[in-house]
Amino acid sequence: MIFPDIEKLKSLVKVAAKDELLKDFGHTEFEYKQDGSVITPADLAMQARLERELKLHWPVYDILGEEMTEQQQLAVIANAATDESSGYWCIDPLDGTSNYAAGLPFFAVSIALIIDGQQQLGLIYDPVRDEMFTAISGQGAYLNDQRIDHSQMVFADNKPVVAEIDLKRLPEKLAVKLVTESIFASQRNIGSSAIDWCWMAAGRFDVYLHGGQKMWDYAAGSLIFREAGGHSISLDDEEVFRGQLEIRSVLACHDKKLFNYWYQWIDIPLVY
Repeated sequence: MIFPDIEKLKSLVKVAAKDELLKDFGHTEFEYKQDGSVITPADLAMQARLERELKLHWPVYDILGEEMTEQQQLAVIANAATDESSGYWCIDPLDGTSNYAAGLPFFAVSIALIIDGQQQLGLIYDPVRDEMFTAISGQGAYLNDQRIDHSQMVFADNKPVVAEIDLKRLPEKLAVKLVTESIFASQRNIGSSAIDWCWMAAGRFDVYLHGGQKMWDYAAGSLIFREAGGHSISLDDEEVFRGQLEIRSVLACHDKKLFNYWYQWIDIPLVY
């Protein structure tokens, strides 16, 4: 099996994002899917574009995309499980669709390559800021070709300066505890899981806490974060990525001491 040329992948994603996403940003129509999430013509156009490009350059890999049906997504995973030599791309053509539809400049393209049930490559591209985050398993994480290095970074002791927290998806008791106890100095919610993972990887947040992400939300980002030296766990005390089509929670910190403190404070494993 030929491993993808990451430079070729970066190039095609950049061009596709400019063609399919930036041209309509801020003035696009949108609809609601059955699950209540937002979808725009750009989501569909970008997924179709990526499917064509990825199949053209790397036909050996299957594709699991957010805008496919659940039956199609499960079939891709099942096929990969029966053939250890096969792999598939897990793609989110437009993460942060609600932001995109509202004209808020926080959205990204997310692509992960899964082989033998493991993340082997992750790429997330933020076209507004022209920031390309990439990682290959065991080779570190990069931002615009510069390796992410936190060796000189000084982290908060126990109380993070900035915490990225999605309160609405957390268990009620934990959400109330976060609001009523002074555990962080400032809290954000960007509205794009892909950007969350990348900004954590870059050290722009101290702590990341999310109650429920879908596979395409964390497949690339959790690899990039791990390769940048970060620590993460689900709230049920397991790996965030398990190669299954499932919703996962996450606690993530770069600093091991801070991670351990929050792990104890939340009292993981947490029973939903």
